[in-house]
Amino acid sequence: MSKVEIYTWQYCPFCIRAKSLLKKKNINFTEYKIDGDEDARALMIKRADGRRTVPQIFIDNEGIGGCDDLYILENENKLDALFN
Repeated sequence: MSKVEIYTWQYCPFCIRAKSLLKKKNINFTEYKIDGDEDARALMIKRADGRRTVPQIFIDNEGIGGCDDLYILENENKLDALFN
């Protein structure tokens, strides 16, 4: 099974939407809530090649981007192929 990680803020609508899709597809993920945690945010930015927006989603340590990117992969029928 692929390792899925998502950096979020608690009330971010894009974060909620991304998590909803992952849950709908029964994908287990690790969530890092970075509200007010500057160290966690700095780590996310480093891992995401400087991207500062949330959510930031990683599959097997590969950054796939945010919510819109996740839904683009889903709409193009490419998302399932990323999960082993």
